[in-house]
Amino acid sequence: MWWHFPKKQTMQKILVTGAAGFIGSKVCEKLLAGGYAVAGVDNMNDYYDPALKRRRLAGLEEHPRFGFYEADIEDFDAMRVVFDSESPRAVINEAARAGVRYSMENPFIYLSTNSKGNLNLLELCRRCGVKKYVLASTSSLYAGQKMPFKETLPVNSPISPYAASKKAGEAMCYTYHYLYGLDVSIVRYFTVYGPAGRPDMSVFRFIKWIKEGTPLEIFGDGTQRRDFTYVDDIAAGTVRALRPSGYEVINLGNNTPHELNELIELIEKVTGKKASRRHREFSKADMDATWANIDKARELLDWRPEVGLAEGVRRTVEWTEQNWNWVKDIEA
Repeated sequence: MWWHFPKKQTMQKILVTGAAGFIGSKVCEKLLAGGYAVAGVDNMNDYYDPALKRRRLAGLEEHPRFGFYEADIEDFDAMRVVFDSESPRAVINEAARAGVRYSMENPFIYLSTNSKGNLNLLELCRRCGVKKYVLASTSSLYAGQKMPFKETLPVNSPISPYAASKKAGEAMCYTYHYLYGLDVSIVRYFTVYGPAGRPDMSVFRFIKWIKEGTPLEIFGDGTQRRDFTYVDDIAAGTVRALRPSGYEVINLGNNTPHELNELIELIEKVTGKKASRRHREFSKADMDATWANIDKARELLDWRPEVGLAEGVRRTVEWTEQNWNWVKDIEA
């Protein structure tokens, strides 16, 4: 483990795990813009090209109120050092193994990070007197439920190891709220996209492949629908979830599902290039559609998404083109 952090801080400090990740780095940006000090943690694993994580991290490290620890939430002793050194006011856990299909190939690492790692953080909150915990969770838990998905729906039948591991994390959060009074907000994300996104997700891949002239790999016929939600909106909602809540599960989504084929058409329009398509069998672990009911987020967080899909795609394509000199080398 290594770290650097300014020696003196007077601002309220938030510990953000997964700080070099797609959503985690944007959450850090929002916190810093809001006047917080941020202690970021990330293990910089190679699930996808760490060069992208280093790029995100480099932008954060320019800020005087940001400090970074390269550490793994699965390592209790390393995380204890972070908690003892930084005495955070709250924890936002964005560290996770993500990706439905890959979780079928290596389910053990998903349980280890998303469940055990989450437990390490909860226990350290208890021992160190941290009163607020925010867990990033997933819309994948709603598989098989009636849309639009409301937080009151039973989510007892996860259809992928990824979803199951996140459900386990949510359950342990409730246990720590019930036993020890930890104030917990669980935010369930719906298909997050945007600049510097994960290379294994469709928006990053499709933009890169269209620019390269590489055929798009599509699971199914492209009529599956997703509630694509722009990363800045997700990060803003996550920061608002720091408000005292007791114990709440809150959807953060765009409340407007779109077909994958529509996403591709938008990218084609912005790039001015036509995509060729290669279809593969739809995965049993995937969902046909997602659609968030966000009434609760509006009521409790005064939050609503601001960026529609067309504008979000335009911004993401623009970022890709501006950074193409190195983005082209990222494997998608």
